[in-house]
Amino acid sequence: MTSRPIRKAVLPVAGLGTRVLPGSKTTPKELLNVVDRPILSYIVAEAREAGIEHIVFVTGRGKAAIEDYFDHHVELEAQLEAKCKTEVLEGLRAELPKPGEMSFVRQMAPHGLGHAVWCARHVIGDEPFAVLLPDVIVDAEPGALAQLVRTYELTGGNVIGVEAVPESETHKYGVVDSERREGRMIAMRGMVEKPPQGTAPSNLSISGRYILQPEIFEILETQPRGAGGEIQLTDAMATLMKSQRFTAYEYEGDTHDCGDKVGLLRANVALALKRPDVGPAARAAIKPLL
Repeated sequence: MTSRPIRKAVLPVAGLGTRVLPGSKTTPKELLNVVDRPILSYIVAEAREAGIEHIVFVTGRGKAAIEDYFDHHVELEAQLEAKCKTEVLEGLRAELPKPGEMSFVRQMAPHGLGHAVWCARHVIGDEPFAVLLPDVIVDAEPGALAQLVRTYELTGGNVIGVEAVPESETHKYGVVDSERREGRMIAMRGMVEKPPQGTAPSNLSISGRYILQPEIFEILETQPRGAGGEIQLTDAMATLMKSQRFTAYEYEGDTHDCGDKVGLLRANVALALKRPDVGPAARAAIKPLL
């Protein structure tokens, strides 16, 4: 199947990070560290691996540090160069975008994820695009978005990343209603945002990775407020599903919800233990505490 390539991605970073206060009071939650890198660094790396050429950050008040992170720090770089810390300097510069590869748009009020995505409409234009939630790290090879792009190249339409969760937890998530399954690809007939406990149509939760067609913007333009009084992306996708194909893909990988205190701690431990440079020392430090 011939599909238009996925060149752009939206990262909604305007949230206040209330679940990780007070750590996010002065530091955007997306810039909290996991081992030795901000959460956002992992998300951007995943997008680039999947072939994304342009990232649109939807920001809000107090998030200027995100734009600064993806810019040159002239004094710091000069000091590292003077002290011959070449490896560290190269690591910093490797994350910097080329001119025009990132855009920053403002979400003026906290009206929900659907509204945040809608704010990026003029930069995305009339082409399919990805959405990555910036507080969800997926530890996977290839990355979760790359797995979704591969699926999109086979199916076209819209592709939603999902993972299985315990039945007792389904009321906490958006959950897909599956029609049929072929391997890890699931044809969808619907989705429900945070269904009452015991009523979920499946145990497959929507986990923060999406590939969407641009027609979603027209729906979000007039989308009524849903759960929590916010403009829900899930509701808009359910409407779009009436006219376009949606495929869920149960990606391979471990998901870390870094917008939660325990999830952030778990991500730090899990990813530190996997690192060949710090893993042995991290294991030795953790073992006496257990």
